[in-house]
Amino acid sequence: MSHEADDLFDRIAGAVAAIRRRDERPPQIALVLGSGLGAFADRFDDAIAIDYAEIPDFPTSGVPGHRGRLVLGERGGVRCAAMQGRIHCYEGYSAATVAFPVRVLIALGARVVIVTNAAGGLDPRWPPGTLMLIRDHVNLLGDHPLRGPNDDRLGTRFPDMTHAYAPELRALVRQAAADGGIALEDGIYMGMPGPSYETPAEVKMLRLLGGDAVGMSTVPEVIVARHMNARVIGISCITNHAAGITGAKLEHEEVTETARRVRATFEALLDTIIAALVANGELA
Repeated sequence: MSHEADDLFDRIAGAVAAIRRRDERPPQIALVLGSGLGAFADRFDDAIAIDYAEIPDFPTSGVPGHRGRLVLGERGGVRCAAMQGRIHCYEGYSAATVAFPVRVLIALGARVVIVTNAAGGLDPRWPPGTLMLIRDHVNLLGDHPLRGPNDDRLGTRFPDMTHAYAPELRALVRQAAADGGIALEDGIYMGMPGPSYETPAEVKMLRLLGGDAVGMSTVPEVIVARHMNARVIGISCITNHAAGITGAKLEHEEVTETARRVRATFEALLDTIIAALVANGELA
């Protein structure tokens, strides 16, 4: 095993130890809360918040809408660890660094990871504010979080991605949303490097490739979660039509404003998902 692989394992262990000094209780669910969606963790019970800067080797983000702290607490009687904001490859980080925090949350004990993001809609029929359950993704980031030496203690060299987003959990989410009267679309997420928004020609390409939503995150975290044998649920909040669909200019403020507007529905969906995971014994 290479020193680089050993180093990753040790860095994960160091971050885990620092978090456990603040809260020893292992989380059952890890949540990655994207642009404008972090408020879900503000109402955790018995919560402890840790700034990313206080956790060894945790990268920090300067993107508006990403608060940059880890919140440990309970929601619906379930121990949760929520990332209020994430970092991105376009900030200059490698995909492996972007995914490092999720590795730490899984090492803390989380076996289900719920990843969320704000995304541009590729389907003109979906208005801003639509929630989309991610069925699969396409990695167009130009980097891969498993590139380099592999540490077999973390996962296999060639992880299978046939079910990157656990089909049994997707079925559970669809049923839970229907039971709760929450509208939920289903589609494929296209991961682009950013930070510029896509051109109309790129959007046309992504639609031809079968994409339903496009964003600049999520893919690295999902890959390492599967590498470490955690199960993934992915949800996109469609905050705007992608370039060329309406002809309107794209602004980041629109992204965060739409996320805020649908926050109540988004949070209701997450609460419904957590309850369904408990009721179906998925966290046992």
